[in-house]
Amino acid sequence: MNFYERVYEIVRRIPEGKVMSYGRIAALAGNPRMARQVGWALHSLSEDDVPWHRVVRKDGSVAERLSSASGGLQQELLQAEGVEFDLSGRILKEYFCQEV
Repeated sequence: MNFYERVYEIVRRIPEGKVMSYGRIAALAGNPRMARQVGWALHSLSEDDVPWHRVVRKDGSVAERLSSASGGLQQELLQAEGVEFDLSGRILKEYFCQEV
């Protein structure tokens, strides 16, 4: 299984209503210094069953490209799952999971 496949498998296991950071996924995939590659893996996603929207920055913010270019699609998808954001647009820490 290559790195991208490991990333997809981990992201599929993130429970609904929870999020995980790019860096945490990289660590769980066996390469803790490859957070940026997690982003590339999700960017090149061709499968519909990977809940990409549950992957966020470690500070709880969503990627600008996803929040501005798509009209806030990632935030909308997360809010539909019950994830709450603070006034600055960051996800509350209680919605982060460390293990899947």
